[in-house]
Amino acid sequence: MTTIFQIKTLRRLAWPTTIVILTILILLIWRLYAPLPQGPSHPISGHVNSPPAPSVSHWHQGAANARFTLILYADLECPYCKDYYPELTHWIAQQHDIRLQWHHLILSSHEPAASHLASMAECAGKSGGHDAYWQMITWIYQHTRGNGEGLPPNTTPPGLNQAMRSCMDSEWPHHLIRRQVEQAHQEGVQATPSLRLIDQQTNRAMLLTGPVQGDALLSALDLLSAPQASDEEPKLPADIIDHTPR
Repeated sequence: MTTIFQIKTLRRLAWPTTIVILTILILLIWRLYAPLPQGPSHPISGHVNSPPAPSVSHWHQGAANARFTLILYADLECPYCKDYYPELTHWIAQQHDIRLQWHHLILSSHEPAASHLASMAECAGKSGGHDAYWQMITWIYQHTRGNGEGLPPNTTPPGLNQAMRSCMDSEWPHHLIRRQVEQAHQEGVQATPSLRLIDQQTNRAMLLTGPVQGDALLSALDLLSAPQASDEEPKLPADIIDHTPR
């Protein structure tokens, strides 16, 4: 038989248990209906709509495993570059251990035509590879009026399609071109055309300015590959280099 004392004791024990159960229920309800935490308000880096990081350059003409790389710093509206380019590419085609690499160096006096033509070449290369890139460079020099005047009206480049138009309208080629121009300035290259000859075996390099002729380029190759007593950049004698633009 349950006594009054036992009933009071049970009531005293029940209250703490009830409080614990109610506390647990309240916590569960709060977890179910509490708002989700908000993410960061700033943009997330690497967003899918961000333009890809541009590469520096990398359109080559000539043997892929060549010992020497000749970088041509040029502007597609530069008249001296326009005259020199066919001669240089003809000389490259006769060599077996050297390849040509393009590097944009846009002159502000030739804008906006120069950047427009540069983006045209980059998008042609992106679509069709190295051959398409150099074919577009050749076509541009054959058709542009130069000195910032650009292509004649109603002149359509070969291979122009919607994909190439979309590429030219995007930020991708413009990022790449600006980065190349900045890099050229950091390397001390200011004039077009300029050439940097690099020995891939030794990483030694030589900077040449102006439309350097084939004989002078061969002399530069010999000088660059010869044993060198110091780490200073080798230089050609001034009388070997022909700076006269044609």
